[in-house]
Amino acid sequence: MRIGVIGAGRIGANAARLWRHAGHDVMLSFSRDPAALEARAAEIGARAGTPAEAAAFGEVVMLSVPWRLIDAVLADLGSLAGKIVVDTTNQFGAGGVEAIPGGRTAAQLNAERMPGARYTKAFNTLTSGFQAEAAGRTGPDRVAMFLCGDDAGAKDVVAGLIDDAGFTAIDVGGTADAAIMEAPRREGAVYGEEFHAEDGRAFLAAARG
Repeated sequence: MRIGVIGAGRIGANAARLWRHAGHDVMLSFSRDPAALEARAAEIGARAGTPAEAAAFGEVVMLSVPWRLIDAVLADLGSLAGKIVVDTTNQFGAGGVEAIPGGRTAAQLNAERMPGARYTKAFNTLTSGFQAEAAGRTGPDRVAMFLCGDDAGAKDVVAGLIDDAGFTAIDVGGTADAAIMEAPRREGAVYGEEFHAEDGRAFLAAARG
């Protein structure tokens, strides 16, 4: 599968590495240092390109950029209509976790920013260092990766990519259900916590009552 990664930082670059290891064709983009981008891409066997090139290249597009830059980055990408999008962002602003207007989740807001995209959210609940260390564990130690989205087919594809990256996918539901996997870390949420398949599903079931 062709995957365009918008964001060559720790989350995006680590996912790119894991997907290349699983045999996917990956293009990495969005770095302040073009030479460093080329080197990082070459190191993992990926391509390097501009964000617009990565978005055009990918059947799946991972958005992994700072929250404050999302609107500007999306403007550069152009339409994502028909693309499966994996959003890894969290709503951290200069003053900490930002409130989302209208009582929406951050996932709902971002889905609205990408009209026509087959939006999902994943890879946002665990730190980059932990994702790099924990990927590929087996048996009961395999770590859960939560996802949400309103397009069942897109979630099926992303669940497969989560598995390819070395995690167990757990579907939280639609974008309206995403609060449990969004910042900040707090009691009753999965954000920032390590779960495995059995305890992750049990936690979600208990949270839904």
